Amino acid sequence: MRTPLRIAIVGYGTGGQAAAVLLSRDGHRVEVFERAAELGPVGAGFLLQPVGQAVLWDMGLLDAACMHGARIASLYGETATGRAVMDMRYAELDARLFGLGLQRGALFQLLDAAWTEHRVLHRGHRIVDVDVERGALVDGDGRRHSGFDLVIVADGAASVLRSRVAAAALDRPYPWGAQWCLAPMGDWASADVLKQRYIRARRMAGMLPVGTRPDDPVPRLSFFWSVPVGELDRVDVDREAWRRDVAEVWPEALARLDGIDAPNALAQARYRDTTHRHWHRGRAVLLGDAAHAMSPQLGQGVNMALLDAQALRDALRAEAMVPTALQRYERERRAHLSAYHFWSRALTPLFQSERDAAARIRDLTFHPLSRLPVARGMMLRVLTGTRRGWLSTFRLPRGFADVLATLPVARHEAVRAPVDARRDAAVAID
Repeated sequence: MRTPLRIAIVGYGTGGQAAAVLLSRDGHRVEVFERAAELGPVGAGFLLQPVGQAVLWDMGLLDAACMHGARIASLYGETATGRAVMDMRYAELDARLFGLGLQRGALFQLLDAAWTEHRVLHRGHRIVDVDVERGALVDGDGRRHSGFDLVIVADGAASVLRSRVAAAALDRPYPWGAQWCLAPMGDWASADVLKQRYIRARRMAGMLPVGTRPDDPVPRLSFFWSVPVGELDRVDVDREAWRRDVAEVWPEALARLDGIDAPNALAQARYRDTTHRHWHRGRAVLLGDAAHAMSPQLGQGVNMALLDAQALRDALRAEAMVPTALQRYERERRAHLSAYHFWSRALTPLFQSERDAAARIRDLTFHPLSRLPVARGMMLRVLTGTRRGWLSTFRLPRGFADVLATLPVARHEAVRAPVDARRDAAVAID
């Protein structure tokens, strides 16, 4: 793409931010339309896999991310009675690899600060329609924003615009969601492990170390609690009953919520399962969860959004025309994503549902299977994002794994966080 394009991006989440940075650096004139009047991340914490780390490395942001994030060596899941369900260790795939627990706020601030070229950001603009043939947007006040060579729809899993670009082959909400918050890490012993505990598939709690963020030096944990969607909007939640439920699964995790008005101050998360036969039409293209929303069971949402942004940039570099670039982008990303939707759809009911028999089979078989060499390798490939389709491997950039050993390591010492329910509530809703 030799001629700079005028590009509109709808949505300033991870995918939209990364696309804005990468495309602006290539000389394109980028304008972002974000419906929120005040900028900020949505969600508490996440696990950045090696594939996502490689994109930040390409952007020159991985050093800073590592200084804020927590290096994760393994994912360990067990029943509330202590029976191991899964034990996946990055070193068993490659001793140089690790996960990086990050606060959403940390990544948001790093990406926002990195967007310096041709920065035009329209806050408080809710886009309600896209003219894919003319490259125009219509906002909630009826104003038309036109003249774009490319429109990137990156407005998330609950996208209101995806159907304007392409009809969904599947678009349905999951019946289970989650409650999230950030809690002070303190002397939490499992500083390099994503830990989960289960009672069948009906109750699940997770604790992920996520480090600090630029405006908050307190090391934190991201707490996750599985909840049926029907309970998320209840206003009559029995606080003590909720605490007893969490304590039954994991009393040590509940203790980390002292000083937080749980569950009232916890953020809510809802998930969708969305696939499209096509991701682009005319001058418009889908990116991130707007193109391929799935449950967070595989923890790949942020990673896939970053890879989408990078692949779109690369396709625009490689092709002379926008239509062929969009075809190239979709072809590349579909080849990587094809198996992830299947596994996400298949695994989610084993961890978030009322299927007790399926959960019992999970408890009996998952850990033994994960110790078999072939199965272990496949599971680790899926975890790290390096499975491409069903049989191939997604190749990390040449030399990247060696670079990981030279990156700075954050030293997150316990910092006493103020016990202020209002402050922690604000953190939880980020």
